[in-house]
Amino acid sequence: MARGKTSYVCLPCRASYKQAYPGRHDHDRVCPRCAEPLIHVGSAFAAPKRRDTAAWRTLSVLLHAGVRFHKSCGGPGYRPRTLSKVRERMAYARATGEPFAQALVRRDLP
Repeated sequence: MARGKTSYVCLPCRASYKQAYPGRHDHDRVCPRCAEPLIHVGSAFAAPKRRDTAAWRTLSVLLHAGVRFHKSCGGPGYRPRTLSKVRERMAYARATGEPFAQALVRRDLP
């Protein structure tokens, strides 16, 4: 039986790749274009268009904060799509002391 696939991204190349789930003995995946390490983002990921630099910048902030796009009962949940939404949630996290990654995935701010 074939193994399922999940998404990996290369931020410098702004590219997304579907590859088999990492196994117990798999090595780190590298980008076929630039040989930089790929980031495992999850199976519920939909990549922005390569020319949409603002969306890739937003994605970079999310990934560096530890936010991923794994499937669960209700899907991956809310993820901000614009830099203004990211800034809004950063300000909220600073004001309340809530962890940054948790504030990023919060659907509504109080």
